[in-house]
Amino acid sequence: MKIEDAKIVVVLPAYNAEKTLERTLDEIPAQFRQHILLVDDCSKDGTVALARKLGLTVFAHSKNRGYGGNQKTCYREALAMGADIVVMLHPDHQYDARVIPDLVYPLLRGDADAAFGSRMLGGHPMEGGMPGWKYNANIFLTAFANIAFRRYLTEIHSGFRAYTRKYLETVRFEENSDDFVFDTEIIAQGMANNLFFTEVPIDTRYFPEASSINFRRSVKYGFGVLGTLIKYALHRRGIVHQANFNRKISIPA
Repeated sequence: MKIEDAKIVVVLPAYNAEKTLERTLDEIPAQFRQHILLVDDCSKDGTVALARKLGLTVFAHSKNRGYGGNQKTCYREALAMGADIVVMLHPDHQYDARVIPDLVYPLLRGDADAAFGSRMLGGHPMEGGMPGWKYNANIFLTAFANIAFRRYLTEIHSGFRAYTRKYLETVRFEENSDDFVFDTEIIAQGMANNLFFTEVPIDTRYFPEASSINFRRSVKYGFGVLGTLIKYALHRRGIVHQANFNRKISIPA
């Protein structure tokens, strides 16, 4: 598919992103600015007002639904807009939006169904400010995931991703957690349905305004990832069936 024929929607799952939103948008390459959708998860600052002032398509949750719940709205609304490819970019300026073409082009070529930014491929995640404990946990959980998936990825935790319409219409993402483990569940669903993945190197910025879960939430997330991977392994081996790993069933109108 040629880029001029594809509808590419950039979705921004936002929470208190007023201070960083404009910096994030300024880095999005011009050819990817036509369709930008921000979903606000009941921010306490002026994120919604600023996003509307900047001309973005905005959906505002009336109550906080969590990171996974925010993504569900992002993907549901992007598909309703007719998206061929959906790019998820955090509006906290943690990721460099100039990398968007690297995520999108493999999907346009049909080389993969999903593209993930990888801090590990970037080569120096800790130089960007990643805490040592987070780096070590990232390595461990990704290694465990590769054993469970029997496919190799360098990172499963990045929040900078792109999915094809085929991917989002195949997996049952609406049945996933509303918390951070959503990111792992949607990968496991793709693996279970034999979808294809690619990775591109990215760098990450860590600074006070960039959203990052604390150590306690990270521990909870880590156990959630391990639980998801165990469920996946049992499902693929036919030991314990998990319905949310099945292909989505389309019901005729």
